[in-house]
Amino acid sequence: MQKNGLIAIVKRDCPTCVMVTPVLQEILQTNDLKIYSQDDPKFPDGVDGVADDTTLDVSYTLDIEIVPTLVRFEDGKEIDRTYGWDRTAWENITETTGLGADLPDFKPGCGALNQEQGHLAELRIRHGDTPMNSRLIPLGENQDAIEVCFERGWSDGLPVVPPTQSRVMAMLEGTTRSADENLGLMPSNLDVCTVEKVAINAVMAGCRPEYLPVVLAAIEAVLDEDYCLHGTLATTRFVGPVVIVNGPIAQHIGMNGKGNALGQGNRANATIGRAVQLAIRNIGGGKPQGVDRATLGNPGKLSYCFCEDEEGSSWEPLTIDRGLPAGTNAVTVFAGYGLQGVIDDKARSPEELVQTLATSLHAVDNIHKIPGPDCLLVICPEHERTLIEGGWDKARLHGELMDRMQLPAEAVMRGAHGMAEGVKPELAGQMVSKLLPSGLLIVRAGGGAGKFSGIIAGWTPGVPVSSRPVTKEIKT
Repeated sequence: MQKNGLIAIVKRDCPTCVMVTPVLQEILQTNDLKIYSQDDPKFPDGVDGVADDTTLDVSYTLDIEIVPTLVRFEDGKEIDRTYGWDRTAWENITETTGLGADLPDFKPGCGALNQEQGHLAELRIRHGDTPMNSRLIPLGENQDAIEVCFERGWSDGLPVVPPTQSRVMAMLEGTTRSADENLGLMPSNLDVCTVEKVAINAVMAGCRPEYLPVVLAAIEAVLDEDYCLHGTLATTRFVGPVVIVNGPIAQHIGMNGKGNALGQGNRANATIGRAVQLAIRNIGGGKPQGVDRATLGNPGKLSYCFCEDEEGSSWEPLTIDRGLPAGTNAVTVFAGYGLQGVIDDKARSPEELVQTLATSLHAVDNIHKIPGPDCLLVICPEHERTLIEGGWDKARLHGELMDRMQLPAEAVMRGAHGMAEGVKPELAGQMVSKLLPSGLLIVRAGGGAGKFSGIIAGWTPGVPVSSRPVTKEIKT
């Protein structure tokens, strides 16, 4: 590069750069000018000595944001620059008058190629300007990166996206948080969990960069003591993290809270939940038949993530129930089983429907298992409509359900109905509750057709350690 004189950075795919070609030719007559072209070393046409910057290394070194850019150097130091076309600024920096007499006084430039996400990540890597600390693993010429991920135990059983430096760099662009920010210690290995490590697993899961803030919030939730990550891994029950997203961000990143919300087919839903599970596996060591001792598990342990359909609902969202203001971007993580369907096509009143919902809640785990686990009740739109038309809001539904969780101990006592499970005989004459007072969350999601709600049971309470739902605000 120039130690003294001028440098111009241009590209053919920019109308302003094309427009100022005659001006560059004028400047060459009176100034020591070096021209670098980002996309075509033959551009500008008719100008000799154009330098090839298709690698964008010069543009990156000079931190070019807009083309054309004109920079003056003295003794190897930059003393002035201007970008776009501004006749007065160009005349000042070149110490020349009468430039571009036939041109308009001003015309904005175009974005520089070195600032584009794909190029910028590669340039930062090439110039050693990355925030990443992770160890690079070299691959042999004939090694398949996807197969290497399988061989090293980094996969959940499905192919993962190889986490190259450029992909991880691009993922980190999805958040303003520092790559080395410590989110906490990830059980059970108790390894430090950083934003960078989460970003690596988000790449592997197939996330887009704009999903990363949601993944980070979900990770912060599972690392919260109340969630009890080690316990939910070591248990032989069915649980894994269920991620519920609220707030405008859900629609912004294209999540699905409507038809098949808990099923396949939506990239954001599928990959956010998968990223959380991969991070637990790869950072914390939570692998099946290792720390993860589940007897059966459930398919949701691949990915279990959806958003509440706030736009289609007349009820207040889960975030308000969890103590956050309306419109807050947040995730709630719940240690949950697979989905237990609740079908009621016949109920025409809230009183009829609530009986079906309550009876289904009683069946969780085992009808005699008292107390039962916390439960997440997902109400479909048609069931919500039945309740709303009957004058019930979500608070009324919650209260009526909790009232119906009360049972005479004799009805669920050990030995009753020939079942070994049940409450102790000394509780005879007392009322017992299927759910603990705070053990029921209600969200609204699903397609507009079908009177099919669902229950996601959680981890059994009443043991020395248990998991509680955790809600975290999403930080960008």
